Amino acid sequence: MSQPMTPAAVHKQYDEAMTAFRRQIADPAARVAFGREADGFMRQCACGVWHADQGMGPRHVEYYNAIYSKGNPVPTALYWELASAVEEYPGFALPKLFRRLVQADLEHGRSQSRRFVDTFTLMLLLFAAVDGKVSEAEAGFVNACADSLSAYCDHAGVGGGKSGLDVSEFVARRTDGEPVKTGRPEDEAVSPAPANAAAEKGETPVEEEPSLEELLAELDGLCGLDKVKEDVKGLINLVKVRKLRQEAGLPVPPMSLHLVFMGNPGTGKTTVARLLAKIYHAVGVLSKGQLVEVDRSGLVAGFVGQTALKTQEAVDKALGGVLFIDEAYALANQDNANDFGREAIEVLLKGMEDHRDNLIVIVAGYTDLMGDFIHANPGLESRFNKYFYFEDYDGGQLAEIFRSVCKKNGYTLDGETDKAAAEAFQVMYDRRDENFGNARDVRNVFEAAVARQANRVAAMEAPKMKDLMALTVADLDLECGEENPETPAE
Repeated sequence: MSQPMTPAAVHKQYDEAMTAFRRQIADPAARVAFGREADGFMRQCACGVWHADQGMGPRHVEYYNAIYSKGNPVPTALYWELASAVEEYPGFALPKLFRRLVQADLEHGRSQSRRFVDTFTLMLLLFAAVDGKVSEAEAGFVNACADSLSAYCDHAGVGGGKSGLDVSEFVARRTDGEPVKTGRPEDEAVSPAPANAAAEKGETPVEEEPSLEELLAELDGLCGLDKVKEDVKGLINLVKVRKLRQEAGLPVPPMSLHLVFMGNPGTGKTTVARLLAKIYHAVGVLSKGQLVEVDRSGLVAGFVGQTALKTQEAVDKALGGVLFIDEAYALANQDNANDFGREAIEVLLKGMEDHRDNLIVIVAGYTDLMGDFIHANPGLESRFNKYFYFEDYDGGQLAEIFRSVCKKNGYTLDGETDKAAAEAFQVMYDRRDENFGNARDVRNVFEAAVARQANRVAAMEAPKMKDLMALTVADLDLECGEENPETPAE
């Protein structure tokens, strides 16, 4: 038997393999959907592998929590939760993401679903090998699952044939208590090959940048924000046409790409800013596309001279990307002419001038206060002339965000609970005041519901998987619709 793999190694191989496959998906919306759903499906399959082997131990929790792709939530399962999930594994079921792949193959004459079977098989073998070997029982489960996927392709009429990957080659067989050769070094159970050559050499692979189509699909996937989405796409078209004019040798009038985001907390300003940074990079406006987020405390110091250094450090860190200043109005203290915030503004304006081709600044805050901020300095007025307004989410949108958060984190809502949640969020919206937190309040409600659910499930003698996933009306505590939580979610 070889040494068991480390959870970090499992995560590395899984992330590289799944990311590489996701990038091959031609349709942007399908690519985004696959990225959201694949981790949950593969974690469920890991439970099936370990259920077949009947050899799960406490260390398997670390392996389970390592099954996630970059950019997705990191699972935080506890031992009793995973043990119950493995014990109650319901059997393999064809996932929606695979049905979509097959449908796309049939529409476009491809065979991507066939390639997924190979990736899927290698990942299940990876999960089987976390204890240093692949047992006959685990190999049998992997084969059965792969055969089910291949049979669906056959029945649907997808081109290509069954994968040539031989699962039996990965099994550690023993005869009379001694290992036997399988065409590889003695005494070694074979783990699946690394996802690519860089992993095999122990090198960190270069991550492929998301395409403009992927980023726009992610933008379209955000709840609400219809006007903001329209404004973003108009801005992208403007940038693309300017670039075409430059390439054609036509004159291009000067244009500021710095932005003002106006709206209440929790309306998605930071999320859109992060996407915009990547979009600007994808269309060639920015060299890196990172987002550096600060507020007054990240720019202003308490002593003369230190503010300039602190602000310049933030500017330097954001070069090639976007500097996002939340609650920017706090920099312009109208009641104190000697406030250090004014020094920060001056350094910021100089940085915007010196790095006009490789730095974009987005300032954000409450609508009324942001107007006062921009008019506090003539330099700000000349550089910030594009305004995006983020409206509050209504009751239906708050409920949709809640459903999305539940799904993303592996929780389910039955019809009664879903209806109760929708009603509660409508009440929350109708009674909103200056403390209304929009999506932040949704996050607070979700986290409180999860805490109540944990107390309820922990009291069960032998909770099943459906118990671990279900949120009930009692978990929601409908009084949440009458409260404004004091602690905002991040």
